[in-house]
Amino acid sequence: MRYEADLHTHTLASTHAYSTIMENCKAAFEKGVKIIAMTDHAPMEPDAPHIWHIENLGVLPDKIEGVRVLKGVEANICNFEGKLDISERVLGRLEWVVASFHSPVFWTETPRELYDTYKKVCQNIHVDLMGHPTTSNVDYDAEELVKLFKEYDKLVELNEASLVSGRTKKDKLVELIKACKKYETPVAVDSDAHFCYKIGDVSNVEKLLTELDFPNELIVNSDAEKLKERIIKKRPWIEF
Repeated sequence: MRYEADLHTHTLASTHAYSTIMENCKAAFEKGVKIIAMTDHAPMEPDAPHIWHIENLGVLPDKIEGVRVLKGVEANICNFEGKLDISERVLGRLEWVVASFHSPVFWTETPRELYDTYKKVCQNIHVDLMGHPTTSNVDYDAEELVKLFKEYDKLVELNEASLVSGRTKKDKLVELIKACKKYETPVAVDSDAHFCYKIGDVSNVEKLLTELDFPNELIVNSDAEKLKERIIKKRPWIEF
């Protein structure tokens, strides 16, 4: 299967990544990826760019190297109240928002804390995608989380990089995929690329999806037009 969008990517502005936005877009175009989200880390992550990097994303053209670039961020979940480390003013101007836990910033210690914190994050209207939820360091009920994400219409991320690196255990990801299939919850299959060669590379996650007979219609980024409709419905000011 070809995925026409990659909704979680990093540039060298996140200093543990190694490619420019030009290099990422060139790689995307060569692979037939039509849309990428530029989602560098928000300020509380130790390697994050200055907030001005995020505030100034509007200087970028909509298309680079023939690829539509969604100007976004991977925001950090900062506390039990689900607060993100980007102001509402800035979030409201972005085209794509990923919300993720990162251990240097904040982490929950029990399944109930995890669920309750995710519920508060879900109430943030700006959040589009729940970033790599399988990297949690606590056990959780995958079905309970998937039902929550569906209730608030947040995409569930199936993250290639976290699986390959070992930060996501295969059995956890399988549980999440099965729950999304059972409750017909939309997902995004993303590279979380930190180098341009990895843009659009989701081969390991795709193998699991095939084995589990996951329905293609639930994969929002498998079809650029389907993704555009979703984005414009939420942000009618966006042009493609």
